[in-house]
Amino acid sequence: MEDLNKVNVLEPNNAITLRWRGDVKKVLEDYQGTLEDLDKANVLEPWNAITLQNHANVKWMLKHSQGALEDLDKAYVFEPSNAITL
Repeated sequence: MEDLNKVNVLEPNNAITLRWRGDVKKVLEDYQGTLEDLDKANVLEPWNAITLQNHANVKWMLKHSQGALEDLDKAYVFEPSNAITL
């Protein structure tokens, strides 16, 4: 996490770093922090189905099923053959 935070300071508009940092925050059960990082990554790359899938996963964990389904619907538009979005 420390390294990801350093990279984020150097490159705050790096969607890959934000996705990775969001993954680490999810493992640490910082779900709000995860959503914040994934929201930023989604602004940078709104077409990225992986970001949307990860966002949906956290929403599902927080029992925000409608929001999770909306994220998966968006991801499906970009990757209709992805088994997760079907």
